[in-house]
Amino acid sequence: MRDSRAPAGLPFMKMHGAGNDFVVIDARRTAQPVTAALACALADRNRGVGFDQLAVIHPAEDADFRLQFLNSDGSEAGACGNATRCVSDYMMRESGADSTSLRTSRGILHALRRPDGLVSVNMGPPMLEPAQIPLVPVNDVLHLPIDGDPVAVGMGNPHCIFFVADAGAVDVAGWGASIEHHALFPEATNVEFASLVGPDRLRMRVWERGAGITLACGSGTCATAVAAHLRGLTGRRVEVEVDGGLLEIDWREDGVWMTGPTAHVFDGVLSPAFLASVDA
Repeated sequence: MRDSRAPAGLPFMKMHGAGNDFVVIDARRTAQPVTAALACALADRNRGVGFDQLAVIHPAEDADFRLQFLNSDGSEAGACGNATRCVSDYMMRESGADSTSLRTSRGILHALRRPDGLVSVNMGPPMLEPAQIPLVPVNDVLHLPIDGDPVAVGMGNPHCIFFVADAGAVDVAGWGASIEHHALFPEATNVEFASLVGPDRLRMRVWERGAGITLACGSGTCATAVAAHLRGLTGRRVEVEVDGGLLEIDWREDGVWMTGPTAHVFDGVLSPAFLASVDA
């Protein structure tokens, strides 16, 4: 029989958006600190739970909630679009509303559930000035002085987008890792590889800073759509095929809206023994 006086552990949720997977911890309901060490231990797909990013829900005074993101290496991420959509879906179900507001390091974002059940989030306007991305000063963010002629776009995270003939044939691990810490990006960068596969339709694969190859990247999908439009390849509304599914991007006057599926896979509780091993 379980001792009712024993520590209860730490509840969490496992979610994904188009295969981009997350562990979500609701810090409104626990006093357990969420540290970089805990993120690294949780991210281990053999000894922990496994995720691309850890999303932590906090209370907020000026929005319905605040989100903090940590990568699988324990570093902080400024934005995570698919996690934002997944957690927004959870929060809307909790409140019974079809819209919600949240604070991230980018400011206050807004999300809603469409009549078809898909969840949309306004990721805010793209950042195209080098200091905002951030990027070492260059003459043209649409044509960086890097082999492959990539584009730089900020969407809360820095992104370096390469347009290639066939995104499916790219060595994402090799090329992505070589660019992640390029000298032009003082805070490192996500790296996207995209090809035009139809009118206003892109195929994209991604190497995320602090996480490596993921099946999808929300902010990266937004950045790629912005770059494609600015390069004259597409309109402002595009469909993007990622390894984990399909995302819709609509660059409107009020920001870049991203829409796609969400999945709440399971709930779990981290054991007191696991938490103690992290603190040891």
